[in-house]
Amino acid sequence: MAVTSLLIIPFALAVVWSATRTRAERQVELSGQAGAVAATAAAYLSQYLSGFDATASVLARHPSVVGLDRESCDAVFAGILREQPLLLNILLTDVNGTMKGTAVPAVPALGTVITMPYVHDVVTTRRPMVSELTTGQVSGKPTVILAYPVFDGELLVGTLGLGVNLTALQSVFTSIPLPEGSVITVTDSDSRVLARSRDAERFIGTAVEERAVPPSEIAATSIRSGIDGIPRVFGNSPIARGPWVLSVGIPTSVVDDRVAPLFRRTLVIVAAATIMLLVLALWVSRALGVSLHNLRLAAQRIAGGDLSPPVPTSVPNLELAEVQDSFITMAASLRDAREALDRQIEQERKMRETLQSLQRQVVRQERLAAVGVLVSGVAHELNNPLQAILGTLELLERDRTLSRNVLDELAFVKTQSGRAREIIRNLSRFSSQQSGPPALVDLRDVISEVVQLRRRDLNASSIALEVDARSSRRVYANFTELEQVTLNFVINAQQSIEAAGRVKGRIVIRLVDSGKKIRLEVQDDGPGVSPEDEPKLFQPFFTTKPVGKGTGLGLSVSYGIIESYGGQIGYKDNEWGGATFFFELPIAENQTSDDRTSVLHGSVRTKL
Repeated sequence: MAVTSLLIIPFALAVVWSATRTRAERQVELSGQAGAVAATAAAYLSQYLSGFDATASVLARHPSVVGLDRESCDAVFAGILREQPLLLNILLTDVNGTMKGTAVPAVPALGTVITMPYVHDVVTTRRPMVSELTTGQVSGKPTVILAYPVFDGELLVGTLGLGVNLTALQSVFTSIPLPEGSVITVTDSDSRVLARSRDAERFIGTAVEERAVPPSEIAATSIRSGIDGIPRVFGNSPIARGPWVLSVGIPTSVVDDRVAPLFRRTLVIVAAATIMLLVLALWVSRALGVSLHNLRLAAQRIAGGDLSPPVPTSVPNLELAEVQDSFITMAASLRDAREALDRQIEQERKMRETLQSLQRQVVRQERLAAVGVLVSGVAHELNNPLQAILGTLELLERDRTLSRNVLDELAFVKTQSGRAREIIRNLSRFSSQQSGPPALVDLRDVISEVVQLRRRDLNASSIALEVDARSSRRVYANFTELEQVTLNFVINAQQSIEAAGRVKGRIVIRLVDSGKKIRLEVQDDGPGVSPEDEPKLFQPFFTTKPVGKGTGLGLSVSYGIIESYGGQIGYKDNEWGGATFFFELPIAENQTSDDRTSVLHGSVRTKL
């Protein structure tokens, strides 16, 4: 049933798509209708304007007009005005703008001089023209004046102006059939309404567009809200005589009215088909219910751990029979797989134990290799000369004739010799393969031993070593193993700086608290680690050093040591552009309060 319900979604989407597509098609048809009506209405309007031109042509040749006879012109103009309701007034002036005839009695207060711009324009150009939207000086109403020159032979004697009755211009379009709510609008080049088939008095002079659009650039069709706020599909047709634009707007609701019947029929068909589909799905689901229930019980038995193959039963169709056979095959395969998995787990357990044993051996071997390098280079050079120095110092101290200053110098030399002997002792302890059981370890002591071991080599390589020990908390581990990890970090940092060819280098050993853990970092200013090598840093036998310079086991062994104590080991870039290797270990739970608070204020910093 759920799947069947989901199948209804494509049908619903198809209905919506069909309705949207049909509405778009009807809207295109409506745009075409509006464009055709606009062209027809523009032709009607052009015909009326041509009639005005003919009337003006006849009047311009009338003897009374040519003779500027005021009394005769008033009578002629008044007669024409009664027969032509689309004219608001007929006005005759001489070339100076003095009124010589009018169809509408002039108000005495206005005077006899016509100051409207069309008089000067016609006299200047000696050609007919159409004025902008204006208010008639005599009639006092909004109008557009069709102005014509009046000649007596070749002499220009005056101007004849026909004022168009914009309010009554809508009567030209009354015979054009349009849907309810449609509107025909005539606008000028400034997008101002000159005539409108609905509410003309209200909107004449109102700008249709915020920005004036020349008639030649107006699209043939458009969809927008009219100045009355009603969305319409507009067809636009230019009228070169103006230049004006005639727009026919048909409400977009007409599209919905035309689409609604088709949408309702489609909706009824889809609803009927959906109901039939649901009924069919219900019948099929009931027919298959019993067989699926038996298969569900078999699946639950297998999920509970009983991997014995289910007993075949009769099923109503071939598909369910194949599913049942698949269940039987699956149960047998799972049983075989579980037995194989048990054997594999046992093998992996033995392999893990063997691997742990090998790892412990590798730890010891790596430690011996590191100590071998140091002992061969330091202990051999220092041990024999050191014994001779100490023996000679003891003999000199027995000489009673030596001055006090000389004895002080001998004591200083003896102290430094004792320090060198301490280094040999540390090397000997580090080389021992018996690391001993874990104990409380102060990582500051570990750092101190590593500093003593590496002091000479670092000085010889002009590498400055800084120690920033800010924590005194201890960990539960083996001192020698932590010394090996730290020593590996320092040796790697030294070799990285030397490989980069630096004249001077810098290494910082930092010890800080990190929540319930303590963190030791070794930071250098070498070239760092390339991004492609980072994932392989702690893999066994991976090394970037030349052949004979490294075994590739140092970081791998360090990783095993830190992991064995429940800690974390890792690498990151630093602000110097070099590498920072670090490890974190849990603090020991049985520390005394004195151990935790011995370094509460400040940090211990030493520089080599």
